[in-house]
Amino acid sequence: MFELLLTSFPAVIRYFQLKRRGEAMTVWNMKTAVFLWAFMAFFLFLVIFYFHPKSYSGLLPFRTVSVVAQTSGPVTEVNVTNGQRVAEGDILFRIEDATPRAALAQAEAQLAQLDALEVKAADAVKAAQAGVAEAEANLGQLTVDLDNARTLLARNVGTQDAVRRLEAQMTAAQSGVVAAEAQADVAKTDLEQTIPAQRKTAETAVTSAQVALEKTTVKTFTSGTVTQLSLGVGSPVATLILSPAMVIIPDRPADAHIRVVAGFSQVARATLYEGMPAELACDSNIGLSFRNAILPARVASIQPAIAAGQVVPGGRLQDPSGAVARGSLLVYLELLHPEHEAIMLDGSGCLVQTYTNNLSGAVGHVIAATGVVKAVGLRLKVWGSLISGVGLAGGGGH
Repeated sequence: MFELLLTSFPAVIRYFQLKRRGEAMTVWNMKTAVFLWAFMAFFLFLVIFYFHPKSYSGLLPFRTVSVVAQTSGPVTEVNVTNGQRVAEGDILFRIEDATPRAALAQAEAQLAQLDALEVKAADAVKAAQAGVAEAEANLGQLTVDLDNARTLLARNVGTQDAVRRLEAQMTAAQSGVVAAEAQADVAKTDLEQTIPAQRKTAETAVTSAQVALEKTTVKTFTSGTVTQLSLGVGSPVATLILSPAMVIIPDRPADAHIRVVAGFSQVARATLYEGMPAELACDSNIGLSFRNAILPARVASIQPAIAAGQVVPGGRLQDPSGAVARGSLLVYLELLHPEHEAIMLDGSGCLVQTYTNNLSGAVGHVIAATGVVKAVGLRLKVWGSLISGVGLAGGGGH
């Protein structure tokens, strides 16, 4: 409409010329003015729509957290309701915990049993060391007795039988020392290696049982709002991500800047550029006051690939003719004023209007100036959506 009005002056001038001359307005004497009007309108349409692309598919994406239990069993307690705000660390629900509690008690009993075994092994080490000392003392005494018997035999005072008897006793005493030392080594091994290894296993079992018990108490790791709660006391809880117990809409981080994504026609790739000025009109921001209904923004980045062309490994060969949808150019936009982020509702649908201003020279200034037509059209679109109540939804992008 604005394009036709702006380019209608040749026809208007020709009309007043004919009226001043008193001539009737016919197709023949208006053909040049109408042709010039059509040519200028077409050229203006081309400039405006090509250099100032628009998208109806703007969206403020956000993430959700699916709450899934890590263990199965019936629910014994639900601590939240739909729409309730929760803080990080709050308990969401509890699962029946008799089995993990029994496993924890058993693991702790085994650990306590090892404490008693450790005391017993320490006493066994002391007893074995005393046995070694006793055997070594007995061996020393027999050594002295054997030396005395051999001395007496050399002086023809003792007997050969006494020497042989003491030698046999000494051999037995030496074996006794070796056996006592081996018993002491076994006792020391039990105290220093076997029992510590068993203790580590028992402590691991206790830790594992404690972890299993903690899994029966499901907590939130983020602050947000609970929605789609599907649990009740006695309900069996699922451990599959496809069947979450509830969904949490997390609070927007205070230090995170939001980005609006929009899909543009692939033809607009030659026009769009990073830093390009833009305006956002979101359905959730339209009000009677018309305040903050249109927000200034800029193009932050452009995705370097078209999602429709993504190839996923599979058993069938890809057939490009089967891809009916051509796909759109994904563009990320950032608001110029951070204070506007607070009034943006997560998931809002937005109309995105961009404006080319990077061309130099007089032609570049003229092209940039034609953006006012799109700016006025955007505001009329917002005004019309407010009156009609149907929102900014539209089809396609230019």
